[in-house]
Amino acid sequence: MKVALPVPIYPAYDYVLPNDIAVPPKGARVRVPFGQRQLTGVCLGESDSEPAAGIQYKAIMSVLDDTCVWPEAIWNLVQWAADYYQHPLGDALMHALPVLLRHGEADNYQTTRQYELTTEGAALQPDDLKRAPQQQRLLAALKQAPLLSRDIRAGEYASSALRALQDKGWVRQQEVTAKPTLDWQLNLGEQPLQLNQEQAIAVATIAAASKPQPYLLQGVTGSGKTEVYLQCMTEVLRKGGQVLVLVPEIGLTPQTLQRFQQRFSVPVVMLHSGLTDRERLDAWLDARCGAAAIVIGTRSAIFTPFAKLGLIILDEEHDNSYKQQDGFRYNARDLAVKRGHHEAVPVLLGTATPSLETLANAKAGRYGWLTLENRAGGAKAVRHQVLDIKQLPLKAGLSEPLLKLMGKELEQGNQVLLFLNRRGFAAALICHECGWLAQCPRCDAYFTVHQSLGQLQCHHCGTQQRIPRQCNDCGSTQLMGRGVGTEQLEQVLQQEFPDHSVLRIDRDSTRRKGELAKQLQAATENKHSLLVGTQMLAKGHHFPDVTLVALLDVDGALYSSDFRSAERLGQLYTQVAGRAGRASKQGTVVLQTHHPEHELIQDLVNNGYHDFALTTLTEREQTQLPPFSHMTLFRAEATEREAAVAALEAIGALFPEHPDLMVLGPLPAVMERKAGKFRYQLIVQCAQRGLRQQVLKHVVPQIAGLSITRKVRWSLDVDPQDFT
Repeated sequence: MKVALPVPIYPAYDYVLPNDIAVPPKGARVRVPFGQRQLTGVCLGESDSEPAAGIQYKAIMSVLDDTCVWPEAIWNLVQWAADYYQHPLGDALMHALPVLLRHGEADNYQTTRQYELTTEGAALQPDDLKRAPQQQRLLAALKQAPLLSRDIRAGEYASSALRALQDKGWVRQQEVTAKPTLDWQLNLGEQPLQLNQEQAIAVATIAAASKPQPYLLQGVTGSGKTEVYLQCMTEVLRKGGQVLVLVPEIGLTPQTLQRFQQRFSVPVVMLHSGLTDRERLDAWLDARCGAAAIVIGTRSAIFTPFAKLGLIILDEEHDNSYKQQDGFRYNARDLAVKRGHHEAVPVLLGTATPSLETLANAKAGRYGWLTLENRAGGAKAVRHQVLDIKQLPLKAGLSEPLLKLMGKELEQGNQVLLFLNRRGFAAALICHECGWLAQCPRCDAYFTVHQSLGQLQCHHCGTQQRIPRQCNDCGSTQLMGRGVGTEQLEQVLQQEFPDHSVLRIDRDSTRRKGELAKQLQAATENKHSLLVGTQMLAKGHHFPDVTLVALLDVDGALYSSDFRSAERLGQLYTQVAGRAGRASKQGTVVLQTHHPEHELIQDLVNNGYHDFALTTLTEREQTQLPPFSHMTLFRAEATEREAAVAALEAIGALFPEHPDLMVLGPLPAVMERKAGKFRYQLIVQCAQRGLRQQVLKHVVPQIAGLSITRKVRWSLDVDPQDFT
């Protein structure tokens, strides 16, 4: 029997089947010995070749499934993805399973805890718990229906509130075996909003399509894309179909869950890395058997099986988070389109700033193209202002004109959002006397100063050390931070505006579970006048009282070596600007820059992202860069520079000469040394996707036979999005 194993080796392994074990079906999990370990693998069927003479084959230990663990659609999708991204099939198949199934657990529900109101608890009214809002919220939910442990976590109800209600005798718990409800019916918890003409056309176009296809829903920020999602979902749910909604990051999942639960009284589950292994398996099972009407998840949820999938939605389709950057390097956006084609369901790609790949497909007619050019409701278009900060004094990156604008908005009771994509207190620690800079010993990077923790941290390899009191070179105590991070900006804002509270949202301030959702809720409710954050604040959040948004330092992206940097800056600027003036108040976005004359800035401010993107797409076509050519990136890292270079040179020599194929490199990565390893890259560029696949199928199997590649860690990335 051929068995695919979760190891970084491309061929499947041959095992013999003992007489006392029934023949497993293709796609069933099996337990096999592998070296000194026991692994869970996937049966691929009987071997095509006869056993070689003189070789002792190991035997399959047990068969874990009676049938293929995936529906046929997912089985075919994973096989296609492993082939397209040139990844070992066994590892790809295991990536498409919940963790517990990878470890050999049974694919069924287990006993869990259920919480319900006692007689005394049922007699309570929400107003009886006015002084305990968390308990009040949980009580209201339990009055609707009993909650399982996973429901408590999914709704992010405080564990202290649950314990308090139990201690008072108002809530009891019992052990139950989850039984999925398969006969759910669509009920609307709120009435749909009145659509404007553009929204109505978008919904009608998708509903009336004779043949399902991908659609690009391109709408300016605040144009009501979510309402289009909801009304498209209504038709699918009314017919008993299921909906898969993908979001780029965990931070958007609770917000999306709450919005959908307000509209639809149907079973909704989440799938992301913040859940426990059991919660993820239960949600996966709910989707597979049809008990879940809506599944909201991050990129790995694209492999979730469904009983009756009717619609796939990708929110913020341009976001780079949909691309897996290590291991199985797939792109969930592209797999969603492929899955929609295989299962004949529409795929809705929503964004205000479409990726150039998606825009090119829409422009060529391969995708439907729906546009929302006006903000929904009474929201007005945002005003744009560019501040030239050359020769201006700055306080933690804030210019005097910007401080005055902030003061005016705060006096009127509005909120101000400041975007700075650099966490920590300062970007580096410098000696004022000799110029020494605290550098990470393992990377070509400087330590970031985290003053609140009293630490220097490397944001690339994770190395930490205490902030020194003296310079390592001259012994001076005149050490100071260089550059500005969100932590320093927060302190300066508290000094400049002492009557207004400041909320900082970045990876450091949201480490604890549930903290991000809590802070976003506080920002939405205008509990803090000043919001400071990194890219976590730029993605799809709705802050109705934010009227001024300022980007403090994005000049570095204007002169990046990455050909995608202009596209990314355009998306970032537009997304951050979209947080302003989303309700009835006029919004203003301010861009501080040392280069106000730069053509990219002028194009974005004066013409908007759409015009900028079409111009950039034309430039890409003229220079034959993606999406008008197709790239593969080989990476190699080693403790010695020469070994990494030699490995890539050997790989490059395997490629044949062809007029439509170009091999560039080896080239050092943007950060050549990281975590003690030297990193180099080899870029293979093809004019046609089919040619690239043929060449890779010929070359990749030969790489394992190169002795030099055993001295390095190498990987390949098909359609790379990140060259750092």
